[in-house]
Amino acid sequence: MTAEPDGPEDRLRRFATIWSRAVFPVTATSLTRPEFEQRLVPLARRLSEALRARTFEAAEGQAVGAALIGAHCTEPEALSATLDCVDAYLVLYCGGDGAQDALRARSARLQHAMAAGFAKALRERTLAEQEAIARAALQAQGVVADALHATEARFRAVFEGAAIGISVADLDGNILQVNNALLRMFGGTEQSVRGRSVTDWTHPEDAPQVWRLYEELVRGDREHYHVEKAFYRPDGTVLWTNLTVSLLRGADGQPQYQLALMEDTTERRLLNLRLRYEATHDALTGLPNRTLFFERLDKALAAGEGMRFGLCYLDLDGFKTINDSLGHAAGDRLLVEVADRLQSCATAPGEMVARLGGDEFVALTTGPDTESEVDALADRIMNALITPVRIDGRELTVRGSIGIVEGPTGERGPAEVLRSADITMYRAKSAGGNRYELADAEADARAITRHGLTTALPAALDRGEFFIEYQPLVHLGDGSVHGAEALVRWLHPQHGVLGPDQFIPLAEHTGLIVPLGRWVLEQSVRQAKVWQERHSDAGPPVRINVNLSPCQLTHPGLVSDTVDILERVGLPPSSLCLEVTESALIGADDDLLKPLRRLAEMGVDIALDDFGTGYSNLANLRRLPVSILKLDRSFTQGMQQFPADPVDLKIVEGIVSLAHSLDLAVTVEGVETGAQAEQLRLLGCDTAQGWYYARPGPPDRLHELALVDATG
Repeated sequence: MTAEPDGPEDRLRRFATIWSRAVFPVTATSLTRPEFEQRLVPLARRLSEALRARTFEAAEGQAVGAALIGAHCTEPEALSATLDCVDAYLVLYCGGDGAQDALRARSARLQHAMAAGFAKALRERTLAEQEAIARAALQAQGVVADALHATEARFRAVFEGAAIGISVADLDGNILQVNNALLRMFGGTEQSVRGRSVTDWTHPEDAPQVWRLYEELVRGDREHYHVEKAFYRPDGTVLWTNLTVSLLRGADGQPQYQLALMEDTTERRLLNLRLRYEATHDALTGLPNRTLFFERLDKALAAGEGMRFGLCYLDLDGFKTINDSLGHAAGDRLLVEVADRLQSCATAPGEMVARLGGDEFVALTTGPDTESEVDALADRIMNALITPVRIDGRELTVRGSIGIVEGPTGERGPAEVLRSADITMYRAKSAGGNRYELADAEADARAITRHGLTTALPAALDRGEFFIEYQPLVHLGDGSVHGAEALVRWLHPQHGVLGPDQFIPLAEHTGLIVPLGRWVLEQSVRQAKVWQERHSDAGPPVRINVNLSPCQLTHPGLVSDTVDILERVGLPPSSLCLEVTESALIGADDDLLKPLRRLAEMGVDIALDDFGTGYSNLANLRRLPVSILKLDRSFTQGMQQFPADPVDLKIVEGIVSLAHSLDLAVTVEGVETGAQAEQLRLLGCDTAQGWYYARPGPPDRLHELALVDATG
């Protein structure tokens, strides 16, 4: 997209491109996406002409809706995505200079007509298919009946030799026949199975619908059903199966028997449980890992009124020295011993211990009276560490620093709680270690300062007190400047230069974040345009990364503001990347994700910032419109030492592999050493930023950086 497209045809094709990107993933077409886009171009032209026609013709919209069915866009999601695109982009790209209100009213009427045409065409297609199936079924019925009689011997051979369990029962549930495979699965004799009733085989873990489906089948209201079901064997062990039950009808069409097919899935289920355990538990210590801990913490913080939580964040003092002097094997044995001791400290209901990584552990307690319980838990942990650990004939003294956060549920999120505990732990470590500290309320002076900043914020933007520094994003492959992240600063008259962490939360609280964010976006886009014009022959155009706060995500003008700024400045959408924190998208619904999807459809990159510091629900990545993961610096801190922390290496390697398998690029924050940069390059990370390359600075410095050793 450019600031001023060449003409209506360019705008029309841009609309068709956005439409095809939104709809193609939910179609059943065999075409490629570019081929599918070409098929949508004439439909887009019909919509454009209907939008600007002198009189409204509903038939045009109905014809376009019906044409979607012909293009194999038969899923409801295809219609929903189409209507979203028409609503968001038809007037923008095809409205010309017409009156906006009238065009939007015409667009709304076109959407209703398209939906009606789509529904009618889908109904006609469905009825035609059903009629064809019914004719084929009637023709086949007689053939099948004859074939059943002619192949009785063959059926008996299949019945006896099948690898899956097969049984036949009457409609009262009495088992009449079973094959050898089923007998082997149950481990019993034919006499112990035949003559029993199907209804005897209930199990406590039966899903609620199992027996409802069974009743529907024996009544003749259902032809078959498929469920996962457990059975007790004669010896008391449990057999898990994939069970398919079909209704057998007689020549007159009346229900006669039921046929059950059973696949033994016991070993597969045990394997899945094992994989789930391995995914949620630390391989070294057996404790719950970061993933499971955040699941539990998230549930604890969502508990009802009157519930509280207490969190102890433990970091071993001097563990790095032990690792460096005695080796990682000794360090691992020490961690295992510490984990066992911590586990013995948290045995009450509502208590758990987890290992976050390295020598960092957490202990969680929940309930109505955690104010005293968390102190007692911390005391037990400190006492458990007193006894030296004996490894290879050496007695090692174990010391630890603990940060404690305690409070009512429902007020803070998991990331905020853990961050507070982490800060408090470092306060304990700074005080000499081997102790615990409580996270206290803000000091009076800090509260006064916060209030003063909040009061001064509204006028600061008008007075021009904000400015932007840029930190380069470096391509790890060749060390070239790939782009830059825009970082807003506040030049406060009394407090000097303040970083975003000191005023962005206040801006979100006061609502100033929306105009401030719009200002940052426009200034950054203009700066990127200047870079591209000045350095057009210095390689690929520099891209600009701009942070979005959670409040901006919910603002209705996000998409229109972004489009307006890009078009006025003349910067292609592909040169802009919007960074959204992982915590902002935890549990995000479709309404919250819709603006990001629209921006992504336009070509704007979306980066998931601080990845790994929040809930880190990896399954959610598939539904988020992101193209870049920004790995939080906490994962790479262990790479500043030599040798690098193997746990950190494995975590980063796993995340990079996952990201690349999902076609996501990986950017790493907080790179501070050359060894760190080289290790990240070997692990496959794409881009990096940090003080090793450059601190944030004025825009003129971006192309003056000396990065000759950036690739090692």
